[in-house]
Formats: sequence, structure tokens, C-alpha cells
Amino acid sequence: MKALQHANRPRAKAGFTLIEVILAVGILALGMTSVLGLFTFGAALTQAAELRTESANVIEAVTADLEVRLFPVDESGMPGEPVDLVDQEVPGIDRARYNVVAVPVDGGPSAEDGGPLEYEVRIQVSFETRGVRRSRTYETRLLRQRSFAQRMRQRFSRKK
Repeated sequence: MKALQHANRPRAKAGFTLIEVILAVGILALGMTSVLGLFTFGAALTQAAELRTESANVIEAVTADLEVRLFPVDESGMPGEPVDLVDQEVPGIDRARYNVVAVPVDGGPSAEDGGPLEYEVRIQVSFETRGVRRSRTYETRLLRQRSFAQRMRQRFSRKK
């Protein structure tokens, strides 16, 4: 009788069914796909930020170079008319070059010598990234004046 009672009892199940395993693997695959997608998205954002940073560094270097070179100083120490700078290397940044054209602003203020004081400056910067040559054009207005470096050079060279 004991044997008969033992045979009629439901057996305790151990482990997982096939459906539970497939469902768990599916959820895991969905989660891993989402995480890998986030990694790809983060890498793309990092690359875009690096390009923007490099571009900002190029523009800053060009602007600093323009302060010294765009309006050359004449014998009297005053800045002269602007010069067109063609296919110039960007100081400190390889793979980048720039062109500059300065045009006087109509109706703008005049300097003591009667020449225009304010100029519309068009800067075309070209640089190479990952084997592709890219180019951007920027416009700004600059005053014809001695740069800070030129003023300091003149100030300290007089004292000697």
C-alpha cells in the first residue's frame, strides 16, 4: 500500500522548462542589444566632440595668427593696410591651412591716417580628418590696430 501511495503523489519538479530558458535568453539578448547600441551612440558623440574641439582649436590659432599678421606694422609702428593671406599653415596644428581676405566696412570708422579702421574678414579654413579634406568659411570683423604682442614689443624695446 505504501508503494501505491508513493506512486500517486506528484513529483517535485527541479530545473527550468524549455520555454523559461528561451524567454530568459530572449530578454538577455534584448538587453545586450540595447547596451551595445548605447556604446555605438556614445562613440559617435565622442567623435563629434573631438572634431568640434579640433575645429575650435584651429579657429583660435588662426585668430591669434591674424592679430599679428593681418595688419603688418610699418616703420612708424602703426598698422598698415591688411594683406591677403593665401594657403597659410595654422601654427601648431598640422593638416590645417587657411586663406584670409579683408575688405573695409563701408561707412565704418576711420583711423587717424584717414584709412578705414574696421574690416570684414573672411577666413576659409581647410583641414584633413580621416583622409577627407573639409573646408569651412567664417566671417568676422576686425579693427586695424596693433596687436597686444606688437604693443608690448614696442613698449619694451623703447626702454632699452
